[in-house]
Formats: sequence, C-alpha cells, structure tokens
Amino acid sequence: MVKLAYVIAGSEATGGAGIQVDLKTYQELGVYGLGTMTCIVSFDPKKDWAHRFVPVAPEVIADQMEAATSAHELDVVKIGMLGTPATIDVVADGLRRQPWRHVVLDPVLICKGQEPGAALDTDNALREQILPLATVVTPNLFEARTLSGMDRIDSVEDLAEAARRIHALGPQYVLVKGGVELPGDDAVDVLFDGTDITVFSAPKVGEERVSGAGCTLAAAVTAELAKGADVASAVALAKDFVTAGIKGRVAARTPFDTVWQGAYAG
Repeated sequence: MVKLAYVIAGSEATGGAGIQVDLKTYQELGVYGLGTMTCIVSFDPKKDWAHRFVPVAPEVIADQMEAATSAHELDVVKIGMLGTPATIDVVADGLRRQPWRHVVLDPVLICKGQEPGAALDTDNALREQILPLATVVTPNLFEARTLSGMDRIDSVEDLAEAARRIHALGPQYVLVKGGVELPGDDAVDVLFDGTDITVFSAPKVGEERVSGAGCTLAAAVTAELAKGADVASAVALAKDFVTAGIKGRVAARTPFDTVWQGAYAG
C-alpha cells in the first residue's frame, strides 16, 4: 500500500528549498507527497539575490488544507516555513481539526540570507501554537538559540541543553542540528526524547552552508515516519540522506549551492 505524507510549507522558486525540496524528498524515499503552500519566496537576482516574500492569503491556505485532508486519509505532516502570525493561526486551526500520528516541525524562522530580525514577529506564535502539536521539531542553531533562549550553542553539550529547553515547550522529540556552524570536524545533531539524548554525527562536507539541507532532513524524517519507522531510526536515515545530498550538491548562481535529493543510494 502506498504511504502518504503531507507538507505545509512555502515555495522557493529556484527549487533549492521549501515545498519543492519536501516533495522531491518524499518521492525519492518512496512516499506519495501532497502539499499546501503558505508563501512564495523568490530571490531577486538584480539585488544580490535579496528575498522577496509574499504570504498566501489565510483563506487560501485553509482551502488547500481542506482539500488535501478531505481527499486522502492523512496522518503524517511536515510543517515548514509559515512566515506570519496569520499563517500560523490558520495552520494551527487546520491541524487541530483532526488527529495526527506525527507532526514534524521544521521551525523556519528565516530563509538563508535573511536578517535574523525577520523572525521576531513569528517566534511567539510558532512557540505557542505549533510547537505543542509537534511530534518532532528540527531547529538549526539560530532557531535553537531563539526557541531555547540560549545566547550561545558551541558544543554537543550545548546542543543537548537547547534540546531539553525546547522539549519543555511541548514537542515530544527535539532534534537540534549543529550543521557547519558548530565547531569541529563533524556535523553533529542531538535528539532528545524527554529522557535520553542520542547523538548523530557525520563528517562535515565542506564549511559552507547548503540551501535545502534543513528542509530535506525534516522531510526525510517525515517520509520514514509515514512508512512506520520509529523516530530515532527515521532521524538516522534522514541524516544519511541529507549527507549524500550535500555531497552531491547542485551548483547555482545564488549565494548557496543546493542539496540534490537524488544523490541518496540507500
């Protein structure tokens, strides 16, 4: 029987992040994906690839969610970029209308290249309305600092402390991603389940950030959960999947190369 996975996220027109990446990841991992678009991000090549952000009207988001959840028996969903408090309101309302086996939250507060201040007006709404609904939340270092209230995250011990603090906000599992910014030779992620810490580590693939890595990781976790994996096993495969995608990265004229979801041979 074909497994289904839903995604609620923004569109990024170059194909390097957002719902485009999520659906490609689902397809590569053998899951039938469908999605609801929350916003449209299009870089401006005439202005050093600055972000142009257009939110989708809340009523249109609600219509998309109604159509998707009426057409299929959905119980696993990934939440990506929401972008505005109004979007968070309508998505939270839609999620509460039915039970979910798994909700995977990639708490996208900013796109790569944006100023951190762009996240401030969505932080509280995300924290209060979406985090408590999440089975798994997958913050990067900036998002982990924001959600945990920590000024610095410089070590594996700091990753674990951030995960514990974010867990107190309501999600069942917290996966804090060290990425290329955490000091050391390895890209280290820490999973906290409310009791135990599990560390996932792989050698860094260069020192530059790659667009779509966070989207890909969370989408791969979602796909594996849709197929029946437990959270730790889903994270382990997702780590391998995104590492392969970073190694096989696609060059672009944008400031960041992008993950290639087709590189995984597992």
